[in-house]
Amino acid sequence: MRGTGADDPVVTKKAVNAVGVKGINGSVAFRKQPSDWEDWMKTTKSFDITQEVVREAWGRVKSNKGSAGVDAETIEKFEAKLEQNLYKIWNRMSSGAYFPPPVRAVGIPKKTGGERILGIPTVGDRVAQMVAKMYFEPCVEPHFDADSYGYRPNKSAIEAVRVTRERCWRNDWVLEFDIKKLFDTVDHELLMKVVKRHTDNKWIVLYVERWLKAPFIREDGTQIERTQGTPQGGVISPVLANLILHYVFDKWMRREFPYLPFCRYADDGVIHCKSERQAKYVYHMLVQRMKAWKLEIHPDKTRIVYCKDQNRLGEYENISFDFLGFTFRPRLSKNQWGKIFVNFTPAVSNDALKAIRAKARKSKMNLRCDKTLKDLSDFFNPILRGWVNYYGNFCKSAMYPTLVHINRRLVKWAMRKHKRFRKNPKAARHWLGEIARREPKLFVHWQMGIYPALES
Repeated sequence: MRGTGADDPVVTKKAVNAVGVKGINGSVAFRKQPSDWEDWMKTTKSFDITQEVVREAWGRVKSNKGSAGVDAETIEKFEAKLEQNLYKIWNRMSSGAYFPPPVRAVGIPKKTGGERILGIPTVGDRVAQMVAKMYFEPCVEPHFDADSYGYRPNKSAIEAVRVTRERCWRNDWVLEFDIKKLFDTVDHELLMKVVKRHTDNKWIVLYVERWLKAPFIREDGTQIERTQGTPQGGVISPVLANLILHYVFDKWMRREFPYLPFCRYADDGVIHCKSERQAKYVYHMLVQRMKAWKLEIHPDKTRIVYCKDQNRLGEYENISFDFLGFTFRPRLSKNQWGKIFVNFTPAVSNDALKAIRAKARKSKMNLRCDKTLKDLSDFFNPILRGWVNYYGNFCKSAMYPTLVHINRRLVKWAMRKHKRFRKNPKAARHWLGEIARREPKLFVHWQMGIYPALES
């Protein structure tokens, strides 16, 4: 790769010969005497960061997509000058001269009111953070608890829901908790202490501290200096959040309550208890623990729940809770012998179903008269498949009414697309139903047998 300006090494024409030095893409980046190359690298670079890792980091950032930061540079614009941009990042990071640009602050409305501030770094800064993550994550990952599931390799939200369901069957009570504004309030000094505990790599410590202090820039241009928190949207932020909560919560639970199973996904979690009294005591201790680390338990999203089923018949106010998009509550279930019984089990939450319907409305599927049914299938199937693959893991039938809603929007599309159906929804539904039977793989929910013609 060839850098430009101050980021280029000082290599004059007199110092080069016919031997090329390969860059991270295999092309000739710049030319220097082979005997001098290794010595030059050792004497001019403070930190051992390889160009291959920078290249791999770029690949991961590109696959994750994402929007532009404060410099308005998109993935496509960054890639147009890829070699120069990657060289610049590598050169600055390996020499200790990398300073992250400000972070673009975007307000995301919350379902409960107010807004969540999402920090969007520039594309180049995301590459730099990915480089640090690739070096730092292997240092901390072996230390993390088996019941920590959020933002970790080979861990998933579905695993967390599955293990929580099984533990609800064995324990009568659940303490559901949420840490209030974790990404906005984590203490920098405490976080840096635990970072230093897991690495003696000076450049990781240096750059993590700089990323924590990088200011926010709002849409109106207002700059916000940061003295706490790690941007929710930063590449390295999830690793840092897991690291701080490993000490705040996971290790503390194993030490103080080794007999109580728990499950944590980032800042959300559940603790299984044997009695209401025990749950109240753990709740009290958890609040004190968070205060000691300058964090706070969210009072509205934390509660004690009774896992009611056909064998647990007590009467209590709270008999349901939401976790990772699923609602756990008493439901009618069928065992392997076909017998109906009341089970405490998860299914897609009402909030998640509302979000799915809202996204379907926002897509304006019914207004896309210029598209064919195959076009709609190509566009919406990945979205539908994601919903079904996630929420369909438990009590799939809870999704059916919402998938029927998708069919209704397809019927409205057919009525606008074809004049003969303009005032005849029944005929449009029948027509789509015939297509669904002929081509059931056209839409994901049709493969499940949810055909338009079967609607009442």
